[in-house]
Amino acid sequence: MARSAPETYDVAVIGGGASGLAAALAAARAGARTAVIECDVACGLPILATGNGRCNLSNERLRPACYRHPVIARAVMGEEPEARLAGWFASLGIWTTSDEGRLYPLSKRAESVRDALVGACRRAGIAERCGHRLMHAAWNPADGLWKLEALAPSSPLHAPRARDEHARLRALRRALSTSPMRTETIMARAVVLAPGGGSEALCQVFKLPHLDEQPVLCPIACTPAPGADGLGPDTLARLDGVRADARLTLVRGGTPLWSEDGEVLFRAYGLSGIAAFNLSRRIERDDVIDIDLFPALAEDDLRQRFRERAETVGELADRGASWFDGMLAPQLGRIIALAAGGSYGKAARAAKALAFRARGVTETRSAQVRRGGIPFSAVDAETMRLSTPHDGPLFACGEALDMDADCGGYNLAWAWLSGMRAGTAAACAIGG
Repeated sequence: MARSAPETYDVAVIGGGASGLAAALAAARAGARTAVIECDVACGLPILATGNGRCNLSNERLRPACYRHPVIARAVMGEEPEARLAGWFASLGIWTTSDEGRLYPLSKRAESVRDALVGACRRAGIAERCGHRLMHAAWNPADGLWKLEALAPSSPLHAPRARDEHARLRALRRALSTSPMRTETIMARAVVLAPGGGSEALCQVFKLPHLDEQPVLCPIACTPAPGADGLGPDTLARLDGVRADARLTLVRGGTPLWSEDGEVLFRAYGLSGIAAFNLSRRIERDDVIDIDLFPALAEDDLRQRFRERAETVGELADRGASWFDGMLAPQLGRIIALAAGGSYGKAARAAKALAFRARGVTETRSAQVRRGGIPFSAVDAETMRLSTPHDGPLFACGEALDMDADCGGYNLAWAWLSGMRAGTAAACAIGG
């Protein structure tokens, strides 16, 4: 049987994650016949893991300073990005709620966001080419088309009846891993790259520059700083699992560079929690991390409060670690009591600056985002169009680019907004 002619689209989006679906929907709404080419068995699956399954959609205040490249972030997100995203979420049927400035779907369930976005794409007539891994791309200036060659299953994937959606997806992935593959050709007038983190292979396909990628927004491996009062080699092991509201301060060469208040989770290997995740974007090996367990009080005020507390619970020198009952977790109380040696001044000093030395990031498989990818020296921030050795309309968005941001919805906001900009520009580039 003769193979049918390749399908031709106005815009092909490579990658069906958050930014890819945003780009595809923007292109389709601008009038372009659009397809999403996704290597996984379904589109939108990375969204399911965001916000610990609750999907931290965005932030009520999208501050460019929270991004790796603030000037570029401001240019791409444009004026009033919060209002633009609010309108976009409404167009998808997503109702939102706020928690300390972080925006979530009202359902507090990531799958509802994924389902709403995929549903909007289907209503817009966007084709989903799932299980397709792009292997080759070539621009033909004579006919103004990209020729995209992808490995795809030779027959439709099937999953046995599953008890829930998660089981169905696992079954489809097993089927994809064992399926015979064939080369499928897709033609497109413009292409948007939205592979998420791990864009090196696509950059090779399209002959694009690529910065080495490294995980960020993950725990920090550290050890007690040399000479830190009350801290010994086994300190972190004894604190493993303890949580505390604190202020983390990054100190480099004796100079404080950055600080953030938030919950800290002590682990045997180092520090975790949102504040530590944000710090992971900024640390260098051998930086010092000071942990202030009482950020609302100056050291002198804390020392005075400790002295006044003695009138109620007795002297610190007499009670040791139990003197901190009702103030600190017992494990932290023991460390501060050891550093204090009965002195309220030393106790206040230790409680305001538990010092650890950074060794680097760890638990990187759980990192929320990767730094690196396509450098902005190859990107027009107005349109997200890439500078390439050829003239073919090629755009990029989301985590494929060298942009990362703090926790709190900033990274997903970047995915949505950069995707919308890239998809709209791609449609305009071919007259959609």
